[in-house]
Order: sequence, then C-alpha cells, then structure tokens
Amino acid sequence: MGTPMFAVPILDEIRKEHDVVLVVTQPDTYNLKKKKMVFNPVKEYCVSNNLECFQPEKIKKEYDKILATPCDLIVTAAYGQIIGEEVLCHPRLRCINVHGSLLPKHRGGAPIQRAIINGDSKTGITIMYMEKGMDTGDMLYQESIDILDSDNQDTMFSKLSMLGASCINKVISDLDKGLITPVKQDESLVTYSLNLTKEDEHIDFTKSNVDVFNQIRGLNSNPGAYCILDNFNVKVYNTKKTDKKHNGKTGVIIGINKDSFEVSCGNNSVIAITEIQFPSKKRMLVKDFLNGLGKSLITLNKEIK
Repeated sequence: MGTPMFAVPILDEIRKEHDVVLVVTQPDTYNLKKKKMVFNPVKEYCVSNNLECFQPEKIKKEYDKILATPCDLIVTAAYGQIIGEEVLCHPRLRCINVHGSLLPKHRGGAPIQRAIINGDSKTGITIMYMEKGMDTGDMLYQESIDILDSDNQDTMFSKLSMLGASCINKVISDLDKGLITPVKQDESLVTYSLNLTKEDEHIDFTKSNVDVFNQIRGLNSNPGAYCILDNFNVKVYNTKKTDKKHNGKTGVIIGINKDSFEVSCGNNSVIAITEIQFPSKKRMLVKDFLNGLGKSLITLNKEIK
C-alpha cells in the first residue's frame, strides 16, 4: 500500500523475493493543465509490471477487496489514508509501515520535510507495526542517515526510499522467522510532523538565515516556499547562507550580485536567493532572471513580505 515515488523502490524490492498479490494506492487524479487523468507513481509501476491495483476513494469504507485477498503481510509506505482496524487485523503477520523518520520523533504525514525545516542533522527509516494511532506501533527496525546542507526534500525522499528498500526484505524474513523483538516507542520523546499548510510555505524573514535556508530546502521542490514581491507570489527554491550582517529591517533586499540577491533576516543575518519562479513562469536561476524582468523588480531597499 503506497502512492508516491517514495513507495516504488520499496515495492520493487519486495517483488524480488515475495509474491505481491495486490497493490493498494490512491485514486487517479485529473490534471487541469494536461486535461486528462494521471496515474500516481505506484499506479504507473503496477501498469508497467502487470500488478493488480486497487484504488479505493475511502479505504475505511471500501476494504472488502482487501479482506477477500488472502495474504501473509501488508506493507505500507506513504499510502496517504488512515487504515481501519479490519484491514490491520487481516494479514497473518499483521501490517507494517515504512516511515521516513527515527520514531518516536516526527510522527505524522510530513516527517521528511519537517526534519529538514527543523534543522535536524539526522533522520532515517523506522519499520514498525501499524496500529490505530498515528505512527504509534512497536518498532521492528531503524536505520539513520545524515541530513547534509546540500540536501533538500527531493534528495532526502530519494535517499530514505532507497534506505527503506534496502532493508525491507530482511525485516520481512526476520519477522516471518520470529527473529525480531518489537520495541515500544518512548512516549516522552514523541514529536509530531503534521501535513504542511499554506502558512508553512510562506517564508518568514524575521527568522535567522539558517531557519530560512532550512525552510526553503525542506519545501523544495513541492510545494516550494514563497514570498511576496510587488504583489507577486514568488516561489523560492534555492538559497545560500552568508556570513554578512545587517542592522536594518528584516525582509529587505540589501544586496544584488551576479547570481543572487540578498535579503535581510532575523538575528541580523542575511540570505542570498539563487533560484526563483514567478507565477505562470518556469523555475529560473536568479543570474538569468536579473538579465531580464529582474532588472526592474529586484532593486535595493525593496521590501519582500
């Protein structure tokens, strides 16, 4: 059971050693720009590999097909819906989940993004039993990985997906042989990383340049962080931390370079913005933007909200 690209390498590895009798994923969506229904990455994988795919609108109500499918184990990886107790109790070996954090830290739907936004130096994969609560099940396996300054949401999704894929079959094998002793989560260490909101996407230049840097890379590439420049909602995808200091207001353009423009942040710090996107335009390096429309829009002492 999974939906985004995060789940595909995990599904692919499971198929190498096990018989996947059913794949459950989110329904197809309609793309307004392309004017057609589009498949999510797991559905595309199923079509390419001739796997049976079930796409209920609401898994809590439409689960008869799952109960009618005998199975030893259900593996979930970023499925995207809350699964009811009837399904959780169906497999012989119960249901397990591949979660993109070091539980009990970052329970919830956006653990990878918020680990970066929070400035964590490490994250990882936790494989645990699924229960009714949100990511509350006993842990079966954990492995950590560093978060580098060069990482963003996209790179960490890819790294953690591959990490989960590399260990999933050993966990399944050990679970089947009774070689794993489940470990309860320490409730005193629990934190939550709930799904992102529009407010999370708005850049807050009153925070330090480190916090702004982390926010922007934690949202790169989807949905992307944004600021308001001359009443335009401008997406910001890449920045550089600087050692410069300022003594003025935050959210002001205080420097313009060949490849970036500098904005004042909290704690007298400065961030250099290097890649942006205007509404209805493509992503663009600031060095290219400054050779065109940017000449009139990016000016010293202009405020950005």
